Order: sequence, then structure tokens, then C-alpha cells
Amino acid sequence: MTKLPTFRDDDGMTTVEYAIATLAAAGLAGLLYLVVTSDAVSAGLTALIERALSVKF
Repeated sequence: MTKLPTFRDDDGMTTVEYAIATLAAAGLAGLLYLVVTSDAVSAGLTALIERALSVKF
């Protein structure tokens, strides 16, 4: 009779951890893209750059 393998070791855990971290990073990147491309942030960055360029030395 053949004994079935037991999966008590952590074999393959690093692969799963990398996959979860990759998905989390992709989700965070998508959220950051949505925030940065929003109208409020775009207008704020434009105003900040215009104010910085209009400073007289």
C-alpha cells in the first residue's frame, strides 16, 4: 500500500507570499494612479508648479 504524502512543511510558501505581495503592490499602484490622475490632485499640482515658477528672485 502506498503512503500518501503529507504537506506539513512550508514548501511553496515563499511563492505564495511573493504572489500576495505582488497583488498587493499592483492594487496599491492602481489606487495611487487613480489618486494622482484625479482632478483635485492635478489642479493642486498645477497650482503648486505655477506658484513655484512665479517666485521673483
